[in-house]
Amino acid sequence: MDRRELLRSAAALSAAGILLPAGTARAFPAAAAPSPVVDEPGAVWRPAAGANYTASNRPSAYRIDRVVIHVAQETFEDTVRIFQDPARRVSAHYVVGSSDGRLAQCLRERDIGWHAGNWSYNTRSIGIEHEGWVDRPEYFTHALYARSAALTAAVCDRYGIPKDREHIIGHHQVPGADHTDPGPHWDWVRYIRLVNLTHLV
Repeated sequence: MDRRELLRSAAALSAAGILLPAGTARAFPAAAAPSPVVDEPGAVWRPAAGANYTASNRPSAYRIDRVVIHVAQETFEDTVRIFQDPARRVSAHYVVGSSDGRLAQCLRERDIGWHAGNWSYNTRSIGIEHEGWVDRPEYFTHALYARSAALTAAVCDRYGIPKDREHIIGHHQVPGADHTDPGPHWDWVRYIRLVNLTHLV
């Protein structure tokens, strides 16, 4: 096994949270390294720190009946880094990129993200963060809307969630929320239309 394969194996094990005792050297073939399974095809696995969410077994443990739309007030990479920082105590299930609609999954849908600021809503929802700022509408590109809407449509199909504004909500609509996202520039009419058209074509 060459050095590149060893490094790839070590990185995969580290990302999966598998640690060997100090002083132990062990090589794993690349094919034997554990590979996380994403819930959404096309998403790249970028796991949040274990201190930033609650492990669960949804929808058995809690019914999933909402999608919460967020705008991160950060870039794509900085949002992922925040979720990977155990001191931040925050996470969402997905992050959508602005320019290209790239998609990161940061925790499994069965687990409870800490994104809504309301425990009841956290237990029952999937949180989707979007790269950008609420006062900078140029971040709300067609690529971002299209990829996010396709993701939301798929989540709704998986859990039998109606594709309407009662069940697809902004962070600002969560009871007790002190956030304004996704903000006044988020085009809800366009977004809900895209969600409902996604699986019809």
